Amino acid sequence: MVRLIEGQPRPSSTTRRVDLPDRRPARRAADASGPLLRAVLDHGPVARSNLARLTGISTTSVTGVARILVGLGLLREVPEAAGPPGFGRPHVPLDLETESLAVLAVHFAVLKATVAVVDLRGRVLVERALPYERPSPEGAVAQVARQVRDLREECHGRRILGLGVAIGGWVDADAGVVVENALLGWRDVPLRELLTGATGLPAYVENHGRALVRAEQLFGAHAARARESIVHLFVGNVVDAAFSFRGRVHQGRRSAAGNLAHLPVDVASDAADPCACGRRSCFQAAVSERLLLRRAADLGVRARYVDELAGMADDDRVVELFVERARVVGRAAAALVDLFNPEVLTVMEHGFMRVPTAREALFAEVEARSEIVGDPSAVVVPSSFASVLSVAGASVLLDRVFAAPLAVMAPLSTAS
Repeated sequence: MVRLIEGQPRPSSTTRRVDLPDRRPARRAADASGPLLRAVLDHGPVARSNLARLTGISTTSVTGVARILVGLGLLREVPEAAGPPGFGRPHVPLDLETESLAVLAVHFAVLKATVAVVDLRGRVLVERALPYERPSPEGAVAQVARQVRDLREECHGRRILGLGVAIGGWVDADAGVVVENALLGWRDVPLRELLTGATGLPAYVENHGRALVRAEQLFGAHAARARESIVHLFVGNVVDAAFSFRGRVHQGRRSAAGNLAHLPVDVASDAADPCACGRRSCFQAAVSERLLLRRAADLGVRARYVDELAGMADDDRVVELFVERARVVGRAAAALVDLFNPEVLTVMEHGFMRVPTAREALFAEVEARSEIVGDPSAVVVPSSFASVLSVAGASVLLDRVFAAPLAVMAPLSTAS
């Protein structure tokens, strides 16, 4: 039996009429299925009559669209969540179908791939890490495809909607191509085509920073603010950023936006690896996970991954390493806050997320360097997700499901 990974959020209680926002949306979408499904994500379990008020869609249209979404298996009726009986026909609430549907999430990092099963609320049900050493694209895809087969067997009672795939670097999302991930040595890799061919599932590929912006907008702790404007800063071996304004995630020409690898940062020359470009002040070279792990090893502290190292934060030497890194990340965060002035800036960096002293160091750096932020903790927040890599992959597909469910489900319905 598949169970939620510890720490995943639970669905809310039934939304009542008094809980609804005061205003309807100003404009009605041409395809009502997306707004309706997203309203259920935000407010479910929720009655059809309340969905009409939330979306501005007529009750008749809500009834028809809801019937289609129930038929596709995306929604289900939850009579057990209905309120006390009253006059007239009872209002049976609708909620997302989280028991029989799921997506498979894939994330390719420098040292490992992560494969997971994730439900429609972005909750990670099962997660597997697959270590590798600078694999070829074909080798990494073959390794992931074997794990996909195993997970499909393990979750045989669930219908899998497809693969959501996230990776760092330059990703052309429309083409499904990794244009460049220098640390993996991948260039012009048709990743969508390779994964679909190896698994038989539709695959959707995106940069992990943009994927996590969408995750924050769908499921995050600050979703309402993130839908207004958000910057996401991803710090791993690859560093990059993504931003969105009023729900529109900026892609750039051929999806090249967000490259922060060569952003100059104020750092001592002996505190950073030389960058491939020849400089020592490039952001990615100064904060890479490889550098952090090597510095830890020099102190006699050995860990394979940085999340493992963050679990050793009872060691003062480890804390100091994360604090030094957080100061550099804080300098980049201050520049991004001043440039974009977002409602919220989310940071995926293990020290900021898990080491309180490192978090305070990053806040201090933002406060000292930003011209517009008085209280950094009100704007700069950690990623909402414990299983951040799995949620990144899943959100590549789930964002499409909630935007245009009929379009996503049509090929699956034809194939079944």
